[in-house]
Amino acid sequence: MSLNPRTPVLVGAAAVQQREEDPRPADDAFALMVRALAAAGEDAGVPALLARADAIRAPRGFWRYGDPCRALAERFGATARTQVAEIGVLQTTLFGRAAADIAVGDADIVLLCGAEAKFRSLRAQIAGIEIDDEAIGGEADEVLRPADEIMSPLEIAHGLGRPVTQYAMIDNAMRAADGQTIAAHRDEVAALWAGMAAVAAKNPDAWNRTGPDAAAIRGAASGNRMLAFPYTKLHNSQWNVDQAAGLILCSLETARAMGVSQDRCVFPLSVADNNHMVPLSQRPELHRSAGFRHAGRAAFRAAGVAPDDVAHRELYSCFPSAVRIQQRELGIDPELPATVTGGMTFAGGPLNNFVLQALAKMVERLRADTGRVGMVNAVSGLLTKQGVSLWASRPPDRPFAHTDVSEDTARDMPAVPVHPEASGPARIATYTVIYDGDEASGSTFVLDLEGGGRTVASSDDAALAQRLVEEEGCGRVVSLEKGTLLPG
Repeated sequence: MSLNPRTPVLVGAAAVQQREEDPRPADDAFALMVRALAAAGEDAGVPALLARADAIRAPRGFWRYGDPCRALAERFGATARTQVAEIGVLQTTLFGRAAADIAVGDADIVLLCGAEAKFRSLRAQIAGIEIDDEAIGGEADEVLRPADEIMSPLEIAHGLGRPVTQYAMIDNAMRAADGQTIAAHRDEVAALWAGMAAVAAKNPDAWNRTGPDAAAIRGAASGNRMLAFPYTKLHNSQWNVDQAAGLILCSLETARAMGVSQDRCVFPLSVADNNHMVPLSQRPELHRSAGFRHAGRAAFRAAGVAPDDVAHRELYSCFPSAVRIQQRELGIDPELPATVTGGMTFAGGPLNNFVLQALAKMVERLRADTGRVGMVNAVSGLLTKQGVSLWASRPPDRPFAHTDVSEDTARDMPAVPVHPEASGPARIATYTVIYDGDEASGSTFVLDLEGGGRTVASSDDAALAQRLVEEEGCGRVVSLEKGTLLPG
């Protein structure tokens, strides 16, 4: 089959990491980006691609650089337009825009990169050592920003600003919807994460390769303290890592002209993103994700593949509820592997760069399994925005498509009105229990009001918190007085 010369193709991918106990010789995030892109050039077999890049793009991390992409262009001798995507922009959006720009001729070679040096910073803090990052100022030629708020002021006031709190509440809502017991739910979640740990144990690039089993993940012992019921520390994304990824996409004609070997080529088939943002307390179904449902359908339809055609998956894995929702909304058998890396707890979860890390590993897997399809997904915010991307080492039989499903999602996901000063009876839609050290110290609730609508409330009653760990709280009726949960 004759392919369009503008067909986008990923030809170079690399992930690097460092683990220096002494932070002084360790690279900062920018130096890690340089290393990752240089390694991607070597992976493509044509390092000269870096100097030919006409676009360099990166998702913002913890780093404080103004425009690291401009400094990368200078380092590699490229004349490139730069773009930084702020936190709250899906990493799959970077994939989709890069491939779409190549397909229509707005770009020819696009470099994507990201990095974190959080472990370096942590070690410096522990040792009381001052370390300097490279001074990089300026502003990118283009800055992508999210269009709406990730959470409401009321949610923040009641402790939902912590990601672990919201994702735990989503998982508890899933348990209630399934009619599971608390014990069975905790077993299921721990088993899912033990499967991720087992993959990481065999991944030489994973941050944590110890491979804890389900019992170790489930139990709050040996430093694995409870963070927000039912999640322990080992259910939580690990962002204290020094990791970077570099990716090179270009047109097929450029790959051929510059001598890239066919066995280096992995093709983006489709990307579908939902950018309709609804805070957790306003979502009509707390245990569902209309955004993933629509993004999955659009990505599969555009690529001409079905869920069963996907051989390898990297489901975004900040917390178990994110993975469980993807499995359900995308029609993925929960018995199938959910990751090729080991996930964000064990492979490492650099704040806004994990999906680039994951794609580098997926490229490795697809090159070794010729002709198969891989899926790499993204979440932004607190399961607020969702992205699905499909890739294959075989040439595509239809044009690449980048689809936005925000309008479809908005139709299926009207915001529920929230009443901060509500009084009267209310039913617990979901909740979680917060811990102070090893003790359950308080609870946070999303509540369905008797007359319609919702509110958010919290309690510092330790006895109530302990009961909610042992007995199902979802569906229980409580009383409110001007937004305050009454005792009882």
